[in-house]
Amino acid sequence: MEEKLETTQYLTFRLAEEVFAIDVERVREILEMTSITKVPQTPNFMRGVINLRGSVVPVIDMRLKFGMMESEQTVNTCIIVVEIVMAGEKMVVGALADSVQEVVDMASEQIVAAPQSGTSLNSDFLKGMGKYDGRFVMILDIDNVFSSADLAALQGQSL
Repeated sequence: MEEKLETTQYLTFRLAEEVFAIDVERVREILEMTSITKVPQTPNFMRGVINLRGSVVPVIDMRLKFGMMESEQTVNTCIIVVEIVMAGEKMVVGALADSVQEVVDMASEQIVAAPQSGTSLNSDFLKGMGKYDGRFVMILDIDNVFSSADLAALQGQSL
């Protein structure tokens, strides 16, 4: 009898030339680019907030958060609405991405530990590197992408 491999589904998305992935269980929805209300005195990666069916959702520019160049908005630019857990509380945050790729299944055997150096990305943000389609995909630990200080700044801006 063949042993069933445990796989996880990940939503893959692009920032510049890099492909990242988030566990689909954390993704609420994907929105087309919409108008974002700028909030004064927030970090540069904090693009502002959007109104999502009556809820105020902060939007983070993932490129700026990861120290990349700010992107030009295209028809593919989208907001990935994710649920994160910070200090035991659930929060909904929008992550600005250049484009959404696809949902992929990856078995734990396809995922290796993130390198401790050699990447501009803080490795605390990464669960690991997934090997998919002959290339590496950076699997984000979405709860660690946002620090409690970032979110305190966001919560202080509740509109």
